[in-house]
Amino acid sequence: MTDANPSRRRPVRIGALAAALTATLAFLCCTGGAGAFFLTELGGDAAEQITPASLECTGDFTVEVTGKMPRIPQYGERQLRNAAVIIKVGQDMKVPARGWVIAVATAMQESRLLNLANRTVAESQDIPHEGIGADHDSVGLFQQRASWGTVAQRMNPEYASRKFYEKLVDLPDWQKLPLTVAAQRVQISAFPDAYAKHEELAARIVDALAGGAARTALIAGQEVCDAAASGEIAASGWTAPIPGGVGSGFRTASRPGHNGVDIAAPKGTLIRVAATGRVLVSRCDPDWRGRLSCDVDGWPNKGGCGWFVDVLHAQGIVTRYCHMVSRPRVAAGETVEAGQVIGEVGSSGNSSGPHLHFEVHTDGDRSSRSAIDPVPFMRSKGAPLKGAE
Repeated sequence: MTDANPSRRRPVRIGALAAALTATLAFLCCTGGAGAFFLTELGGDAAEQITPASLECTGDFTVEVTGKMPRIPQYGERQLRNAAVIIKVGQDMKVPARGWVIAVATAMQESRLLNLANRTVAESQDIPHEGIGADHDSVGLFQQRASWGTVAQRMNPEYASRKFYEKLVDLPDWQKLPLTVAAQRVQISAFPDAYAKHEELAARIVDALAGGAARTALIAGQEVCDAAASGEIAASGWTAPIPGGVGSGFRTASRPGHNGVDIAAPKGTLIRVAATGRVLVSRCDPDWRGRLSCDVDGWPNKGGCGWFVDVLHAQGIVTRYCHMVSRPRVAAGETVEAGQVIGEVGSSGNSSGPHLHFEVHTDGDRSSRSAIDPVPFMRSKGAPLKGAE
């Protein structure tokens, strides 16, 4: 299974993301010059990937609230201890792990995982706290207002977490909702799209504190490790794009310029977007000779990705889906939800047979300089690519 020859690519970098990605619905649109942007012109070196705090899904997701906390650069010990309380309350309430990720991400946005008093609520300042806020009468980890309970109750992390989960699980199909939608329907925030940017790190925190629980998918009522595929979504918010096995791997000795993996599957197999995001590009990639000939099967050394889609996710992750059989089902600028069908497997472009060429990039950069190996990345999300071990 063959893709474009890397020797003929030149580095092209799409504009960097703003300091932080603010939401699923407010993703940076990086398609500038898309009409003249050829995948056959991409090139460069791999970017460094931050390793998740825990890569193991243990099956024992017990959280130690008083135990030693892991070291995560973005947050200190007391913040992680508050995250542990949030997760523990969810466990006690038998809320699936997806809920823990949503709750932790929400508290990250609302309070940076700090139990905040409020400078306009005098009573709150007499209660042990970890900082002072000033948003109306909001207090605590989730910045809950007076309708959520007394000041003392809202500043109790266990109470605040319980109230969040009670509202979350009342939402119809809450586990299938994008994180930012679920969080907003609970919080009714003035900034409804702000939660999505925390999903990636919230999942890592849940993994670190709860034995890799963000790598589980709820299947037949059971939390199953590393099984998110065929539309099942892991607690991390990710799923495998197709259930087939990996054939040609990432930057192998024989194909050092192969910036993704080839997943074998019959023509017409549904391709699902791996996580919630915004479509950056959805079109036919020209071959080496500039021809837009994606409606026919391709061949080795033809050049180009065929019909393809690029999607931008939280934290600047970009996924790419190449060689579709026909025009993708989604358009540039459209918001897509994890597991949504975006096209079907084909053999368009530089290809020797039906398969999905799947890539993962970092830093909002679509060029090959940012490409990372999809196999360990997807495994860390609980959505491993089959046959890749």
